[in-house]
Amino acid sequence: MFRDTNVTSKSFLDKFHGLVSKLEERVEVHLDSEYHNELKSYIHKLKSEIESKDMDDKALDDMRDVHMSNLNRLQKLKNRTSYKKDKHKLKTQNQDWG
Repeated sequence: MFRDTNVTSKSFLDKFHGLVSKLEERVEVHLDSEYHNELKSYIHKLKSEIESKDMDDKALDDMRDVHMSNLNRLQKLKNRTSYKKDKHKLKTQNQDWG
């Protein structure tokens, strides 16, 4: 939602509160990974920031750059753990099953 510059503060708030309410309906499962912990804390910080401010289009534009960099950092954290190292790829390719 931060990437789309055509999003108004009203539509942002409606969608954000809808997503947070769906998230809070779910049973919490404890996942002990750095990405999940950082994502959870980011959502809580964003929620408290939005609730403490009087949101209008100017405030949303001011928040956009800061939160885009935080989201990019979270995405890098997620991608860092998803790639296999080359030494593991070569080992599975050269295995003899027969």
